[in-house]
Formats: sequence, C-alpha cells, structure tokens
Amino acid sequence: MSHTVGIRQAQKLKTRQALLDAALALLEHQSLSSLGLREVTRAVGVAPTAFYRHFDGTAALGVALVEETLGSLHGMIGAILAETGDTEERLDRSVELIARHVADQPAHFRFIAREQHGGVGRVRDAIATQLRLFAEEVAGVLGAEPESTGWERDDLLMLGGLYVDHMVLTASALLDAGAEGEQEVVRVARRRLRLVTLGRTHWLDAP
Repeated sequence: MSHTVGIRQAQKLKTRQALLDAALALLEHQSLSSLGLREVTRAVGVAPTAFYRHFDGTAALGVALVEETLGSLHGMIGAILAETGDTEERLDRSVELIARHVADQPAHFRFIAREQHGGVGRVRDAIATQLRLFAEEVAGVLGAEPESTGWERDDLLMLGGLYVDHMVLTASALLDAGAEGEQEVVRVARRRLRLVTLGRTHWLDAP
C-alpha cells in the first residue's frame, strides 16, 4: 500500500513540475496576467481540471515559480558572507553566485524581472517577500561582524537591502547583456559592491 502511495505522490510531483516548466516556457513570450491555465495544461497534456490539484489559479503557479527561482538562493548568500568575511573574496564569490544562477536559469530570472512590477498582485507580493527575507538574512550576517559594532537595526537592514538590490540589478543587467557582455557586467557589479563595502566602513564616522 505504501509503495502505491509513494508512486502516486511521485507522479503528482512530476505533474506539478511539468506544469511549472510549461508555464515558464510560455512566459518567455507573455506576461503571467495573460497566461491561461488551458495553455499550460495543453502543453503538458493533462486535463484543465488536473491543474487545480496543484494550484488554485495562475497566480498560485506564479508564486510557486518565484519560490522555485529565489528559494534556492536562501542560505547561499548568507553562507558566502559568513565564510568570506569582509574581503575581496566576498566580492568575487557574491557576484559569481549571481552570474552562475542567471546563466543556469535565465528563464526564471526573466520571469522575476518582468513580474516584480507586473500585474499580478500575489506574485509581486511574493517577490517582495523573498527579497525582504534576503535583506534580513544579509543584515543578520553582517550585523554579527566587528565592522557593524554600534550599528542600529534599521541601518543594518538598509545595508542588507543594498546588497539585495545589487543582486537584482546585476541579474537584470546580465539578462540584458547576454554572453558577450557578461564580463563587463561582472566587472561593474564587483566595483559597485566594493563601493558599498567601503562606504560601510565609514558609516559611523562623525559628520
């Protein structure tokens, strides 16, 4: 019995992932607000009613795509910051992480770039929530470093937000630049992150 349940669960997960993959492919040519669930189910080869076994609508599907895209980054950024300290290696590895994920999942990041300010409120909120959580995670790591001694919580959150904004900006620039422009985007991204790092060291200087 448990074996049968396991097979069914595996098939359910497989169908769910197929729906996500099909939607992502279709979203290369349109926005989520114009995507119909029949388009998605037709691409997968399942009945429209099967869609509702996994999502309550295209907005829920979009939220799942947000989590699939950004969820994998949780912990990675914090780990890099914790492992490298305030060093040149931090700059290199942070930018390298963004570049690698954009190269591996360009359609996912194009979806995020388009829907961050798109017409589906649940998806906009999901993206904003993920980015806020990133900023809080980064602020937590940076707040534990000696360089942040004496910093207010709001200032740490602002600093974490700068790192996250930099990540989003770099991802968008990489998407626009393509393979031929990647090296220049990485160079500029590294310099911008270095500027944030240098500014951090003087934040508490007397005005």
